[in-house]
Amino acid sequence: MSILIGWAEESLVPEKKVSLAGQFYERISEFVESEISVTAMAVEADGEEMIIVSCDTGEAKDSVVLAAREKFAEMNEEVDPEKIIICATHTHTSLEIGDRGAQFAVSSTARILEEFLPEGRKYIARVQTDETVLSPEEGFELLTDKIALAADRAWKGRSEALYANEFGRAPVGMNRRVCYNDGTAKMWGDTNSANFISLEGGNDSGIELIYTFDKNKKLTGIVANIACPAQILEQRSFISADFWGRAKANLREKFGQDIHLLALCGAAGDQCPRDLVRWVNPETPICDPHVSRPNYIERKADPSMFDISGCNKVGRRISNEIISVFEEITEYKSEAVFRHTVTHMDMPLRKATLGDYEEAVRAIEAYVEKNKDRDFDFEDNAKTYIHTGTIARFRRQQTEEVVPIECHFVRFGDVAFATNPYELYQDYANVMKARSLARQTFIVQLACGSHAYLATKKAEEHGHFSAYIASGDTGYEGGNLLTRKTITEINKLFTE
Repeated sequence: MSILIGWAEESLVPEKKVSLAGQFYERISEFVESEISVTAMAVEADGEEMIIVSCDTGEAKDSVVLAAREKFAEMNEEVDPEKIIICATHTHTSLEIGDRGAQFAVSSTARILEEFLPEGRKYIARVQTDETVLSPEEGFELLTDKIALAADRAWKGRSEALYANEFGRAPVGMNRRVCYNDGTAKMWGDTNSANFISLEGGNDSGIELIYTFDKNKKLTGIVANIACPAQILEQRSFISADFWGRAKANLREKFGQDIHLLALCGAAGDQCPRDLVRWVNPETPICDPHVSRPNYIERKADPSMFDISGCNKVGRRISNEIISVFEEITEYKSEAVFRHTVTHMDMPLRKATLGDYEEAVRAIEAYVEKNKDRDFDFEDNAKTYIHTGTIARFRRQQTEEVVPIECHFVRFGDVAFATNPYELYQDYANVMKARSLARQTFIVQLACGSHAYLATKKAEEHGHFSAYIASGDTGYEGGNLLTRKTITEINKLFTE
């Protein structure tokens, strides 16, 4: 049976300014640095179907997936909505996504901090919104509308196609957790310190690639899976697709404006586009209280990976490698074994002990007492996040024990796709890929849900952001469970 493939893209840039998601502090967009969009690829072959939608957003949370599928079902009765995979590139310069009925978002941890403030003190947002700023509820409707529309257009636009699955390599993601000789670690930790001993984990410079063509071998689209979040420009106050936006522009300059790029974020919970050993400071100040270098030494290295100069560099690395691999393609496939399974799992909720909870309450009370003569803001939220997050988890676990998640496992010829809804640490993906029977394995994180970080056991023992109890729904026991399940489900597809 012939392979049918369709593509579509929809812009996510609204007419209004947006509240930018992804940091402890509030930001309102000042301009559009590069267009954010949703891109959909629909595939039908061997009696099976799949639509993958990649969104230039920070997350693709459960409520977004549900609403987008409902809207799609109103447009299209041919496709099972559950066969739509919705994932995020994890850019931090995209719109804040609320839920229906949501107002301007103040984080749940900041809300808990407010509970401890003395009479007369309040939490003050860094920026204030008005009717010129897109609300989180409006962002929700915009995103879900565009996902449904892109998925429907891609499906209805499918036609006979050829494909080539290939592999490339470009340095993009690097480990962002620094280990010290006292048994601790820090995300964005300072390596210019006498007690620095290592980075906590490795990285993956590979780019898993699929090129799609029409029946005349004209390129129609590219699927690229890179183990790094799109977070070079994460501190800035403008709308941007980050390095994916730059890579797409470069590819369209080479191949034409009708080329599509499906950007899939690989396992990258402990990855970033910055070299923590050859640290290069931002070109202009940033507001993140977690990132500081008191003993900065200027290095001969990459341009600043907080700024457009670094974004341009990484975008060129990606697009240059994609173009280079394209020029070496010799095999075009017209048929493929195609299987798509959807699995629902109950993952164990990572729990806080009563001692953890009581310690967190004492810590916040002490912090508030020390600063009681002023109002509080995003810096206080960042500094107390570990404690407010522990309190939130302790309250949640009184009524919840497991977290339901959705995972997709796909065989497309000798390629496997495996999705998860986490910011997944790279160590898990390494095991998944090493034990997969597929010739090539795409691990896609932050897909069909958003359940924050899934850290390793060593990261939990080292502590700090991304490994705190508050940093993710599930602990390393869940990570091991997900790894075993992923290997089992992939290998079923290649043995049955």
